[in-house]
Amino acid sequence: MELEMDVLVKRFKDYISFDTQSDEENDKVCPSTPGQLVLAKHLAEELKEIGLEEVELDNHGYVMATLPANGVTEAPVVGFIAHVDTSPDASGADIKPQIVKDYDGKDVVLNENGPIVFSTKDFPEVLKYKGQDIMFTDGTTLLGADDKAGVTAIVSAMEYLVKHPEIKHGKIRIGFTPDEEVGRSADRFDVKKFAADFAYTIDGGELGGLEYENFNAANPTITFHGRSMHTGSAKGKMINALSVAAEWQQMLPAGEKPEYTEGYEGFYQVHKLEGGVEKCTMHMLIRDHDRQKFEARKAMLQTIADFLNAKYGEGTVEITPHDVYYNMLEKIADGNMYVVELAKQAMEGCGVTPDVQPIRGGTDGARLSFMGLPCPNIFTGGANFHGRFEYLPLESLKKAGETVLGIAVGAAALKK
Repeated sequence: MELEMDVLVKRFKDYISFDTQSDEENDKVCPSTPGQLVLAKHLAEELKEIGLEEVELDNHGYVMATLPANGVTEAPVVGFIAHVDTSPDASGADIKPQIVKDYDGKDVVLNENGPIVFSTKDFPEVLKYKGQDIMFTDGTTLLGADDKAGVTAIVSAMEYLVKHPEIKHGKIRIGFTPDEEVGRSADRFDVKKFAADFAYTIDGGELGGLEYENFNAANPTITFHGRSMHTGSAKGKMINALSVAAEWQQMLPAGEKPEYTEGYEGFYQVHKLEGGVEKCTMHMLIRDHDRQKFEARKAMLQTIADFLNAKYGEGTVEITPHDVYYNMLEKIADGNMYVVELAKQAMEGCGVTPDVQPIRGGTDGARLSFMGLPCPNIFTGGANFHGRFEYLPLESLKKAGETVLGIAVGAAALKK
């Protein structure tokens, strides 16, 4: 089973021509930007054209579709999911992709104006793809491989199966979602309606990536209440909320910050601080792969708050807790490791060595796993997401699509 490179590249270029940058500030409507719905409608029509059934698009930009079973009746239903939006961190409008053929391992001038140069010193990982064709931007926008490469891989794999009815497979469900980059795509994903036994988000990075462990995540808000006084008569009376917030920051473990941690190491992060003497608000990130350590980190914040309230007066510090997602390993390890093994076998079947790493972040799959849909994450092939130095080795995109094919066919051998 081998996908055609020209078809993949043409399809990917088509998808990135749509401006689908999501908007973190617009949480009143879904999707957060109109361009996402435009692409969702385009995808719904394309899925119908290539022969999928039960194609549905709701008012919020969620697309679902079915490729019916082909001669296999006892297999579980497998799903593939990707998101249509691109990151708010860089422009996704008027993307001008360029393909460097047979990449020679040298710096690449993306744009003569400036000039804008892709440096191998800054991004040495690209040297792994020397000799391959690589798609870059023109240095003014992101590329959009996150996650339009995932969308491309899924649609291309489904089209291949439709065109090759001799390949037997079970029922396959497809889902495309909006607003993943702003953390809201799982909010309205109807797991019951999707009706898959397990699924995969095709939303990872470089070749071979397979992820089924992620951070437990909390985003608490800390509010500091001060007492404002005229500075001329403030002695012994003023409580500066900003100073209390600075004291809070100093009480956090010094080495347990994102810039000092890696792998399975968790962290505390002061993400944003705003306000003044009378009141200020701190937004924090708490992350840890280990659930017990995660709970201990949250308890640490309460200990600090209790100390500062005892020092400055009850009510000086208030914590508003907010757990965001949990480590999907809890659900995958609980009788669902076969979904990981299936993905490994599919990768190896198309010549890809699985690269299993813990995610120092989260995916839709984490939330979906806790909603009853075991859902590891698989590579798209892209790198340097969310910025103007993003790139996509085309052979990696091809392997992503072929991995989807391998999983679809491999699932046919499983029993419900």
